[in-house]
Amino acid sequence: MEQQKVDMFIMMNNKNFPESQIPFIRERLLACDESRSNMLHTIQYKDPTIALLLSLFCGGFGIDRFYIGDTGLGIGKLITCGGLGIWAIIDWFLIIGATRDKNLERLMAVI
Repeated sequence: MEQQKVDMFIMMNNKNFPESQIPFIRERLLACDESRSNMLHTIQYKDPTIALLLSLFCGGFGIDRFYIGDTGLGIGKLITCGGLGIWAIIDWFLIIGATRDKNLERLMAVI
């Protein structure tokens, strides 16, 4: 993949990935072939800001975890009412990182 396309992809999607992993992502994208780079545009990344808002307003029901694809944790939060509120409050601080990690997993599955 050419450098200009990689830089454009990173510029448009850097908020969706952990900041510490951006150089690694850039390196992997530069090394991938053209067929895989075309698949990058089909991946749906979850917005960390939306996940935080869902966590703040509906976190006790596990909707934030369902949104990022953690179905098991979403069911756990739903059944326990957000761990009696404690788990929901803890997720206010963790959900952005969890969303970025899930987005990184989606990207690494393609490249």
